Amino acid sequence: METLGIFRDIESAATTVEALVKTGFTEAQITSLTSVPYPDGVLVRSGHSFRFRWLAAAGGLAGAIAGFGLAAGTAWLYPVQTGDKPIISLYPTAIICFEVAMLFAIVATMAGMFLEMGLPALSQRPYDPAIADGCIGICLTIHAGGEAVLCEPGVKPEECIGGIATLSATEQKVLAEEIMWASGALRVIGEEAP
Repeated sequence: METLGIFRDIESAATTVEALVKTGFTEAQITSLTSVPYPDGVLVRSGHSFRFRWLAAAGGLAGAIAGFGLAAGTAWLYPVQTGDKPIISLYPTAIICFEVAMLFAIVATMAGMFLEMGLPALSQRPYDPAIADGCIGICLTIHAGGEAVLCEPGVKPEECIGGIATLSATEQKVLAEEIMWASGALRVIGEEAP
């Protein structure tokens, strides 16, 4: 279950995040939605880092190996004897390696981009069109008592779920909405409990 608060300025959104954390929610439960990219930690510390360059490099390396296999394998399987020249020539093989490496690197980067954005979305999340107009959305994921939550390795459950998880989901939702309204939310969009 998620609750989304819409705020006009960054100060009121930051006040809401601080109040939610002081109440017992964790920053892992809070997400900021903005049309302007703010650095990590301005509103919420996500601690999430995704390395596009490593994914692109892995794709490029796999592509270079596949390109070499394609060019050299084809020349080896279907040899054309041209005098005293080698069967696998350097320049055509290098060109094929480069082209296939670039193809794989581009495909890996596009796949990484979709993974980073969370596309395709597996579930409907609350959203307000005012976010595209410059407002800031603070989305809070509420975990009910007894709900299974996947924490990062080495993280204590209290740090992952928060001490407020002893309350029912409805009580957490009401408390979060009160905090958002008190901090100056324009509107609060809540998802109903299943």
